[in-house]
Amino acid sequence: MNVLDWLLESDPAIRWQVMRELAGAPEEAVAAERARVAHEGWGARLLALQGEDGQWAGGACFPAQSFHWRAENEGQPWTSTLPTLQLLHDFGIDPCCDKVRQAVELVRENCRWEHAGQRFFSGEVEPCINGRTVTLGLYFHQDVSGVVARLLEEQLEDGGWNCEAENGSVRSSFATTINVLEGLWAHERATGGTAESMAARRRGEEYLLERRLFRRKSTGGVVDPAWLQFSFPTRWHYDVLRAIEYFRTVGAPPDPRIEEAIGLLRSKQQAGGVWLLENTHPGKVHFALEDGDGRPSRWITLRALRVLRWCENAGSSR
Repeated sequence: MNVLDWLLESDPAIRWQVMRELAGAPEEAVAAERARVAHEGWGARLLALQGEDGQWAGGACFPAQSFHWRAENEGQPWTSTLPTLQLLHDFGIDPCCDKVRQAVELVRENCRWEHAGQRFFSGEVEPCINGRTVTLGLYFHQDVSGVVARLLEEQLEDGGWNCEAENGSVRSSFATTINVLEGLWAHERATGGTAESMAARRRGEEYLLERRLFRRKSTGGVVDPAWLQFSFPTRWHYDVLRAIEYFRTVGAPPDPRIEEAIGLLRSKQQAGGVWLLENTHPGKVHFALEDGDGRPSRWITLRALRVLRWCENAGSSR
């Protein structure tokens, strides 16, 4: 079986994206497959797990009664509202579907952040959370303009963002920065952006590019070896594939400074043409999407192949 057939033998959440981005299927067929996400498989299962209070697992960022997960060394739980909506976004669920609109309305009306009881789509104080809130709010047609304004005010001198800035940090974080960049790009796609938001996004991109996506600007050393391993779902975490995917979505030809990262991605392709899941972030989940680390991953393979297609198309256009 070839890789394309293997990818298509999957959940509608993967299949519709493969059909659109790799198989060149007709738009009508892609739309029909995408419509299945809310009614079958993983997407339907997640929607069915929403509580009557409009939340998943009783909380916004953390499940209710999850106070001891750090002490118990179990990893951050991923069953609350924020990571669940992130998954629905990654699945490409149709935000205009009645079931989805109703679910998001319940979140808007009832879900509150643990920080200080802020409404979900009003964001809270950490830019890594607020960046994801912007991405989700725009995807699900909610007003997140106030969150965008806050993020623009919080950009650091080096071009990125850091959740520890409120504690005095003046150096940016790769993880926080990628979450904010994804949000700002979603804002720009949805609204056209502003001169200020576009300038902030480009400064944030430059922060990553100056470091070739994973190296220290000062020494050239690898900042964190874990970033060279690929994960899905990425949650709030940073890795090289997530960064490359961000630049792919922006659509410009690949910057020469990401060539090393692209080489790393190519080097991880297995003999059968697939990529492996390498770094699952520990913590409670609703249900597994893959067979585990060290096993072939449809999600990583899909994401890798569409990145490489972007690179090839850019090369052809040049």
